[in-house]
Amino acid sequence: MNQKIFLLIVCCCLAVTSTVHAQEINYSAYKKYAFPTELTSAATGGKIAWALDSAGRRNVYVAESPNYLPRKLTNFNEDDGQEITSVSISDDGNWVVFVRGGEHSGNWETGLPVNPNFDLVAYKVQILSVPFQGGKVQSLSEGDLPAISPDSKQLAFIKNGQAWIVSINNNAPAKNIFTTRGNVGSLEWSPNGQQLLFTANRQDHSIIGIYTNGQQNLKWVSPSFNRDQSPHWSPDGSSIVFVRTPGTGGAPDSILSRKHIPWSIQKTDIATGKTTQLWKAPTTLRGSYPTTHGGTNLHWAANNQIVFMSYEDGWPHLYSISAAGGKPILLTPGNYMVEHVQLSADKKWLAFSANTGPDSKDIERRHVARVAVDKAGIELLSPGTGLEWTPVFTEDSKKIVFLSATVQRPPVPTIIDLATNSIQLIGKFLIDPALPQHQFVSPEQVIFTAPDGVKVHADLFKANGPGRKPTIVYVHGGPPRQMLLGWNYSDYYSNAYSSNQYLASKGFNVLVVNYRLGIGYGFEFHKPANGGAAGAAEYLDIKAAGEWLKQQPFVDPSKIGIYGGSYGGYLTALALARDSKLFAAGVDIHGVHDFTVNLLASNSNEKYEKSPDLDKALKTAWQSSPVASIATWTSPVLIIHADDDRNVRFNQSVDLIKRLSKKGVSHETLMVVDDTHHWMKHSNAELVYQAVADYFVKTFKN
Repeated sequence: MNQKIFLLIVCCCLAVTSTVHAQEINYSAYKKYAFPTELTSAATGGKIAWALDSAGRRNVYVAESPNYLPRKLTNFNEDDGQEITSVSISDDGNWVVFVRGGEHSGNWETGLPVNPNFDLVAYKVQILSVPFQGGKVQSLSEGDLPAISPDSKQLAFIKNGQAWIVSINNNAPAKNIFTTRGNVGSLEWSPNGQQLLFTANRQDHSIIGIYTNGQQNLKWVSPSFNRDQSPHWSPDGSSIVFVRTPGTGGAPDSILSRKHIPWSIQKTDIATGKTTQLWKAPTTLRGSYPTTHGGTNLHWAANNQIVFMSYEDGWPHLYSISAAGGKPILLTPGNYMVEHVQLSADKKWLAFSANTGPDSKDIERRHVARVAVDKAGIELLSPGTGLEWTPVFTEDSKKIVFLSATVQRPPVPTIIDLATNSIQLIGKFLIDPALPQHQFVSPEQVIFTAPDGVKVHADLFKANGPGRKPTIVYVHGGPPRQMLLGWNYSDYYSNAYSSNQYLASKGFNVLVVNYRLGIGYGFEFHKPANGGAAGAAEYLDIKAAGEWLKQQPFVDPSKIGIYGGSYGGYLTALALARDSKLFAAGVDIHGVHDFTVNLLASNSNEKYEKSPDLDKALKTAWQSSPVASIATWTSPVLIIHADDDRNVRFNQSVDLIKRLSKKGVSHETLMVVDDTHHWMKHSNAELVYQAVADYFVKTFKN
C-alpha cells in the first residue's frame, strides 16, 4: 500500500475515533427527564396540580381549564432530597396544600427528616400552602397527611401521631385538637365539615373515632378486639363504612404455610351505633386482604353503593355492593389487574389504570379506563402502545387527567375529553431537549418457561449492531412490582428504565425479568408457594432468564451479568452465590442477604409458645439467603448501599462484604452517605447508575 494512502487512512480512523469519544454521553444525560407525581384535581373550576421532580428540584405545578397551560407554583431550586407529597387543592380552588420532606416510601422512620444534602440543621417535614393563582408559600406547621376541610378554610393533619388543625391561610397557629392512645391516622372530614373521622392504631388492635367540633368528648365507632381501618363517610354523613381484620394474637401459627388473611366490610349508623357486616371475604387464599395498590380501595359511592377491591377471582378487581346489603357486582371482569383507583366528584364513576387492551402486549403496559359504580363493564380510554396511569377526574366528571408516556417520551400530565376523546399533553415543553430520546431502543416482549413450568414475562432491550454482545439481566425490587414496555409509573423504576436504555447505548443487551412474586399476571403468580424466605421459588425465573440468554445468537454467553436493587439486589446476590458460572458479574444495590435476621426478630416475642415450624422456617430462610451459598460465589460484584436506608438494613451489606472479603471474592463497594433507599438526591441517583454502567463496561469490555 502507498505510504501516503496508509497515513491518510490512519488519520481518518483517528479522527472518527476522536469524534465518537467526543460524542459519548454519561448516564446524567439519560437522567435529564422531569418526573411528575402527586397528580390531583379540584372539586370546582377545572383546576389541577401535580409535583414535578426536575434534576432533584421538586416543585408544584398547576393548570386550569380551558387551556391547561402549566404554571410553576413554587420555587425550590436546590437538589436537596426533600420530596413533595400529599398535594391537594381546596374545594373552592383557591389553595394548594402539600407536604415537603420525609421519606414516605420507607418501612420505618417515614416521618423523620431526610438529610442527604448534609445540612447542619435537617429540614423538618412540613405542611405548606400557597394560593392557586400564585403567591407566597407558607409553612403551616411541622406535620404530615393533611386533609382540607369542605369549607376550604382549615386543614387537619398528623403531628407526632396525633390530630392537629390549622387555618389554610396561616392566620392562626396550629393546635392539637385531641390526644388519644396510639397513633392517629386516616383523617376524613364529614360532608358538613363539623366532624373528623380517624383511626387510632393501638398495636394489637385499632379503633375508629369521631371528633366533633364544639364537643368535649370523642365518639368511638363499634370498638372491638379487631383491627378496624379505612373508614369513610356516607354522602349524607349519617353512616360510615370501614374494613375489619382480626387483631393480633392467638397461638403461634405455621410460618411456612400459606394462610387466608380474613377481612370484612362493616357499616355503622352514627346515630344508633348499630354496626352491620355488609360483606365478608371468601375464606380462600385469593379472598385474602388485597395487597396491590390502594389495598381494599374502599369508597362510599353514588346510588348507595360501596365499592372495593378484591383478588377473589384471581385478579385485583373492583366490586360494588349496596349499602343495604346483597350480592356484590364484579365491575371489572377479565384477566387483568386494576390499579390507581379514583372516585369521581359526583361519585358515579371510577377511573383506574389497568394492564389490558386490544394488543396482547398490553399486559406489559398500563392504560386508563373508567367504569360506573353500579354496572359491570369498563370503557378503555387510552389504548395503544403508550403507557398511562394515575387518572383523576375533573370536577364535572367530563374530563380525566392522567400521566402518560411512550417508549421514548418521559411522562407528562395528559387530559382526555370524554365527550370527544380528544387528548391534550400538558407541559410537553418541560421535557429537557438534552434527553437523548431518539437513541432509546424499543423493549421487546419476551416469554420463556421456568423449569417448573411457570411462564415468565420479560422486556428485552437489544443493543444496536450485529454480533454477540455482553448482556445484563435486570431484576426489579418490591417484589410486588411490574416492569413495563416503556417508562414506569414509579420514580424509582423510571431510574431503572433510563439506566437500561443507557446500558443499551453502551452496547449491552438488557433483559428485564418480571419474576413470580410480581404483579400483573394474576394471583398465583403474585402469591406463589415457596416464595421468598419460604424457598426462593422466584429464583427459578432468574436462572431461567440466564439460561434463555445463553441460547440467543445475539448474546455472548460468557458475558452475562446481573443487577438490581432492593429485592432485585437480593436476587442478584443469590444468582452470583448459586450460579457464578452462569452470571459472570453483578451489581447488588441495597439487597437483602440474610432472611433469618428479620424472621428471628419477628419471632422473638415473650410467649412460651413458638411457631410449630419455627426451626424448619429458619432453616428454609437460611437456605433461601445468598449468604448460605457464599462457598460457591466466585463472580465479581459491586455492592451499593446508602446508610440512611429505611427499607433494607444497611448491615445487610456490611455483613455480606465481610463474608466476601473472608472468602477472597473480588468485590467493589459504593457507600452513599445520608441518603435513603430511593435516592432522594438526584446527584446520588446519577452516581449510582453511572457506577452500574461503568462497572459492567470495565468488567465485560475492558
